[in-house]
Amino acid sequence: MIVTKSREEIERMAAAGAIHTRTMKLLAGKIREGVTTAELDAAAEKYIRSQGAIPSFKGYRGFPGSICASPNSMVVHGIPGPYALAKGDIISIDIGVTYDGWVADGAVTFPVGPVTPVAEKLLDTTKRSLFAAVDACQAGNRLGDLSSAVQTVVEAEGLSVVRSLVGHGIGRDMHEDPQVPNYGEPGRGPLLEPGMVLAVEPMVNAGRHMVRMGDDGWAIYSQDGSLAAHFEFTIAILPEGPRILTPWHEEGIGE
Repeated sequence: MIVTKSREEIERMAAAGAIHTRTMKLLAGKIREGVTTAELDAAAEKYIRSQGAIPSFKGYRGFPGSICASPNSMVVHGIPGPYALAKGDIISIDIGVTYDGWVADGAVTFPVGPVTPVAEKLLDTTKRSLFAAVDACQAGNRLGDLSSAVQTVVEAEGLSVVRSLVGHGIGRDMHEDPQVPNYGEPGRGPLLEPGMVLAVEPMVNAGRHMVRMGDDGWAIYSQDGSLAAHFEFTIAILPEGPRILTPWHEEGIGE
């Protein structure tokens, strides 16, 4: 069942989103060669808790980290640890924040110094596909309209949408209905109604779309070892248009 939110509830989610955005900005300033993903995780948890909020991922279904940190061919769900960032890496940072009982979720994939042309294209395309989805988050559209928007941008560049991983509704719980695929046909699926809040998260491989599970039971990699990128917003559907509740882009993050 899709649970719509009132204006007041969306404002409370936006408060969680503001903490999320500040956390992402903090980590953006720390991403450099030699920094470990465990150090990024510790910084995120310390800051989130200093704001009176909770890292949503910590302990969620047994996940041990406060963030997901997924380098290179790892698509999502990387457990922070001793991995040290190297020049030329790309690293997806996915953060969830729970504040006053409401959840905000978002992700950015960062370059670590100069990266290859393939990586540059992957990051640019994945981010553009997210903004195409935002544009499609209009009341009266169908879920397939935003899914198709992502797919169209990605496949026009010869890249692949990961099909076995999806976005989701979000609110008091991290994962609510509906599932939000990053591919599909326009005009299909549930109607987008005012008060719906979606975590929209294109996950894109530079190679083929298939993925595999890592040995730790959490990390998911591109099956062919190609680079992967992940960008995400929490988006509220409003009568006047979409509202991004985790507006990391307004801080210049991901540019």
